[in-house]
Amino acid sequence: VRTALLYLSLIGSPVLPLLSKDGDVMIGGAFSIHSKIAQPSLSFTEKPTPFTCSRYYNFEEFRFAQTMIFAIEEINKSKHLLPNVSIGYRIYDNCGSTLSSMRAVMALMNGDELLIEKNCSGQSAVHAIIGESESSSTIVLSLHSLLEVSPSRLQISHSATCECLSSRKEYPSFFRTIASDLHQSRALAQLVKHFGWTWVGAVNSDSDYGNNGMAIFLSAAQEEGVCVEYIEKFDRAEPEKLLKVVEVIRKSTARVIVAFLAHVEMNNLLEQLNVHNITGRQFIGVEAWITADSLVTPTSFSVLGGSLGFAVQKTNISGLNTFLVKDFWETDFQCEENHIDVASKSCKENQDLMKLRDYNDDVEELRYSSNIYKAVYAVAHSLHSIMKCSDSQGCDKTSEVIEALKQVNFIIKNGEQVWFDSTGAVLARYEVVNWQQRSIGSVHFEPVGYYDASLPPGQKFVLNTELPVSVCSESCRPGTYKVLERGKPVCCFHCLPCPDGEISNSTDSNDCNQCPEEYWSNQIRDACVPKNVEFLSYTEDMSKILMFFTLFGVVLTVTVAVLFLINRDTPLVKANNSELSFLLLFSLSLCFLCSLTFIGRPTEWSCMLRHTAFGITFVLCISCILGKTIVVLMAFKATLPSSNVMKWFGPVQQRLTVLSLTLIQVIICILWLTINPPFPFKNMKIFREKIILECSLGSSLGFWAVLGYIGILAVLCFVLAFLARKLPDNFNEAKFITFSMLIFSAVWITFIPAYVSSPGKLTVAVEIFAILASSYGILFCIFAPKCNCKTHLHSL
Repeated sequence: VRTALLYLSLIGSPVLPLLSKDGDVMIGGAFSIHSKIAQPSLSFTEKPTPFTCSRYYNFEEFRFAQTMIFAIEEINKSKHLLPNVSIGYRIYDNCGSTLSSMRAVMALMNGDELLIEKNCSGQSAVHAIIGESESSSTIVLSLHSLLEVSPSRLQISHSATCECLSSRKEYPSFFRTIASDLHQSRALAQLVKHFGWTWVGAVNSDSDYGNNGMAIFLSAAQEEGVCVEYIEKFDRAEPEKLLKVVEVIRKSTARVIVAFLAHVEMNNLLEQLNVHNITGRQFIGVEAWITADSLVTPTSFSVLGGSLGFAVQKTNISGLNTFLVKDFWETDFQCEENHIDVASKSCKENQDLMKLRDYNDDVEELRYSSNIYKAVYAVAHSLHSIMKCSDSQGCDKTSEVIEALKQVNFIIKNGEQVWFDSTGAVLARYEVVNWQQRSIGSVHFEPVGYYDASLPPGQKFVLNTELPVSVCSESCRPGTYKVLERGKPVCCFHCLPCPDGEISNSTDSNDCNQCPEEYWSNQIRDACVPKNVEFLSYTEDMSKILMFFTLFGVVLTVTVAVLFLINRDTPLVKANNSELSFLLLFSLSLCFLCSLTFIGRPTEWSCMLRHTAFGITFVLCISCILGKTIVVLMAFKATLPSSNVMKWFGPVQQRLTVLSLTLIQVIICILWLTINPPFPFKNMKIFREKIILECSLGSSLGFWAVLGYIGILAVLCFVLAFLARKLPDNFNEAKFITFSMLIFSAVWITFIPAYVSSPGKLTVAVEIFAILASSYGILFCIFAPKCNCKTHLHSL
């Protein structure tokens, strides 16, 4: 076997690295800087032609190579980490092919020399390999047969997440600066459950990465109660299977698709979905493709818009961006595009890399580069820990790199702590990102949450938003209720505001609830609040105006009474029956004052007082006027010969008449208060949104009996005064009484319809107005003519 290996090495040509630099310690790198490879035909009759990489670049993989060089140069400049020891690198481009990956790992083991008369089982040309990006290619680099040739060589991957690589028995020298898919797959199930999606489809790459990741997801989804309609898989080299997957997606009823795909497979699926115009699906992605800039095309957002998935956190390493866009091209790749003919052989072979020089759009969105940075530093720290290092003597090399790497625990310059668990992986930390469109053709990967395995249960998975919106109709907020759209599914509905007096205090309510009788809905219809209680209070402007005219009427009445008292011995006062006049003025004062009982919050006593006081005082007033009218008639009858009628209606009879007429009203009021008195009442029928606090009449018959009795006396007084209006006498006040009763009757006849039709507290205001108007009418019609001219009081 050894002879065969030796013979093959002699006739073969060494594979040169894409980028390299010598050093005391060598680190290898394997990245897919070109995304495809042109494989030669294998006829087995002639020597195969060399593999040729395509001209399609994977910019992200090229950044990995640059970041590896950046970290190595940073360590070489350090005085504390591996002092007096330089680290070199050999970086190979495997062009996205596992076959090319095999060639790269053989070259990293053997170096550039033609191994004539040498033992192939010697020390590897590199102490560690950084890469690969995909799990399947990583497994190729970690094959047992290769590990036995070089047991001291370790491999650290920055993005190989397959759970199958966690086996320390099969892959004892494999480490990774990214978490295993065990965490991501379980987090995917939690993400789906969070949005209430219980009916999903699943598509995965037919590879170690896709198959293992999907298996973990399906197990976790079953635990979360999520049902999977279909499970489809395909490989990037199987276009027939891809078309079958597209057809399954097109016919499925599940609108949510969990895509556990590598970047290449996702790109192939996206192309076919665009071709077949399949949109309206909600994709749930994984770190392999969810933030891939290469998937962003003018048409991709129609398919992937709103996608959610887990992504590696963004790179935040000071100095890296400047190195990627400037320092690398000036120091590590000193090739000028205009002088490529006179440049070195390396520049001539890699002149196509010059095309990447001016591409800087991806620098701010780099994510996996931090994993490359941590991997290089992890190798350096492990080498440092197993070497006897001092500033003066340097380091003595040993071969315990793998064991030392298991113990490393350091903090990089951005403050992040790096250490490996028992499976050789780092702690699981992801961002939850959402595909959002800022402008036409511009897609932004918006962070909307995170997953951190280091946090306690219940805090590991957090979403900061309720995106994405994937509903037929927006949820109905509290204060509204759902009305289904005719001819559409139950998830399509209109949101209508609750009617007045009804509320809904939950989202997506099917109906509204009636508020209790004394409560009303607030402005947004999500809570019942006490109704406003309304009554004619003393603080209102209307009440103040009515009180002013009340007190003004009292003052006028008292003034007239004082004038009459001062001039009580004049013929005018004597002729107008001074006793009844004073009693009339007194009753008018009470009529004015009784209107005050109608203002203020109704109580049990105020309700009884206002109507009875009104009834009795007005009867007293009308009785006095009736008495004066009868006196006028009797007085003129007495002037006739042989008439002694005045002896039948003298002062005693006048008093008894007023007393008896008033007593009848008192009896009516007593019966009213005894049988069914007025009481405070919350009227909620006139206005639904407020309570009118008023005095209920109790017995309507009692109220109309009081009012009717006043009306009978007023009509009787009006008739008698009308009959006596033309009697000849300077002191005849019958015509004034006629006018006063006419006004009185007009006011109260108008009052009835106004009282019935006035809403709320206006009813009380109308009643007060009627009291004041009729009182002023009597006062002015009867007493104003007597006070108009001073000569009437003295000369007549």
